[in-house]
Amino acid sequence: MTSQPRLEDDDLSLHLTDFSPHRVHNVPTYHFRMVHTGTGEELGGINLRIASTPHIERYAGHIGFTVHPAHRGHRYAARSLRLLMPIARQNGLDVLWITCDPENAASRRTLDLAGAHFVEIVDVPEDCIIHRSGHTKKCRYLLPCAQIGANL
Repeated sequence: MTSQPRLEDDDLSLHLTDFSPHRVHNVPTYHFRMVHTGTGEELGGINLRIASTPHIERYAGHIGFTVHPAHRGHRYAARSLRLLMPIARQNGLDVLWITCDPENAASRRTLDLAGAHFVEIVDVPEDCIIHRSGHTKKCRYLLPCAQIGANL
């Protein structure tokens, strides 16, 4: 793990909780808590998977995030994506593939706000762990690491 840039903007900061293989996708992963800088309250979580495998690029994505229901609507996930760009670049990632379920309008909006480009919707193979957990299709978005939405 390399030295970390400051992971903070306005009222949001990311706190590294772990760097370990992802428990499902088994690739090196940074795990962060999203924290309100003023109150210290946890807002959600985000992880950055720093391996580029066909499974990550096509179905799982390099990024996973969740914002707790009480804190949705403040663009915390899109802002967290922006904060993670230096770490992605430090780890040799030029682009991030980010996936979400087609019916997940909030995640799709987050990716649009972050400047990710919608590429396609793919069928997840039946033998994939993602399919077995009930996710049969994934939207694939591409986000260049040098670019991030300025409208956050």
